[in-house]
Amino acid sequence: MEENNSKEIRSKVTNEGNIEISIANVEKPIPSADEVLIKVEAAPINPSDLGLLLSFAADLSSINKSGSGNETITTMKIHPALMGAMKPRLDESMQVGNEGAGVVVDAGENVKDMIGRTVGLAGGAMYSQYRCVPAANCLVMNEGTISSEAASSFVNPLTALSFIETMKLENHSAIVHTAAASNLGQMLVKICKDDQVPLVNIVRNAEHVELLKSLGAEHVCNTSDENFMDDLVSALVITGATLGFDATGGGNNGELPGQILSAMEIAANKTAKEYSRYGSDTYKQVYIYGGLDQSPTILKRSYGMSWGLGGWLLTPMIGRIGMEKFQQMRERVAKEIKTTFASSYAQEISFEEMLEPDIIKSYAKQATGKKYLVNPHK
Repeated sequence: MEENNSKEIRSKVTNEGNIEISIANVEKPIPSADEVLIKVEAAPINPSDLGLLLSFAADLSSINKSGSGNETITTMKIHPALMGAMKPRLDESMQVGNEGAGVVVDAGENVKDMIGRTVGLAGGAMYSQYRCVPAANCLVMNEGTISSEAASSFVNPLTALSFIETMKLENHSAIVHTAAASNLGQMLVKICKDDQVPLVNIVRNAEHVELLKSLGAEHVCNTSDENFMDDLVSALVITGATLGFDATGGGNNGELPGQILSAMEIAANKTAKEYSRYGSDTYKQVYIYGGLDQSPTILKRSYGMSWGLGGWLLTPMIGRIGMEKFQQMRERVAKEIKTTFASSYAQEISFEEMLEPDIIKSYAKQATGKKYLVNPHK
């Protein structure tokens, strides 16, 4: 009976104002003609996973665990002011996990050749022991690649590559990136170095400066330095960067997106040939693609009238890029998964450990160098 079952992580918001995380026991799926059954061996906990797993409305100080083993249930209170946003998912037990990797253990009649291959996947519900998906959705890894290496083969690699494609599509020539010491940020440093794209990295401390310098980053600005704005302007003058991607949504007391725009305006005016009371005519764009900082985004409009601030998501961007380019990006990720797109993890945890209050508090911090990897079969 055990062989026909699969365990998976579920998250549910209750009418009582709690969020519950638990381990569900479900029937192992059977692949249809064009589907594969993957034994999921590794799935990362990304910031994008936390919005569903914990919801950004959970009060971590209220964590309470009951039961043990597969019967473990961890509960947290939802901040009352944020319960309204939870209505669409009330009392719905939801599967979690954006991406992961594993080995194909069964396949439909049209894709039997996939059996035994290690694949990466961004299919949702990846905090599962077994996952059944269309074979076309899988990224088949090269021989010698193991699941822990392939686990983060979608979200961060394709986001970093899509930043470059956004730059090209919108006629920019260089990029600014915040939270640049992150796993994604390190990938972007390597990509830009290989592809000769000028990159300005913004970090929070000297340790992160040294980390990125060791990877070959040329321009690294530290928000903790007194001369941060001067350093940023100097880097923008050298690179000509007019496109920024901000992972914080706030950062630097909520002012970071606005500071980037202001520094871009100062840099543009340094090379302007004539004065305009409306500011430079150089268009400056910052995209917020994450919410690492829950502070309000504060804009002090000191960057003229030619600017934009907006949100950026990977999935719509892939639609703009087109399937041919997207497939090329996927192939590059598979080829460079051990180099450019390599990921490191602070700890490998089981489903039961994933529900431990202290571990939840740790991965919820989203701290650089503290990324967790879930092994559903541990």
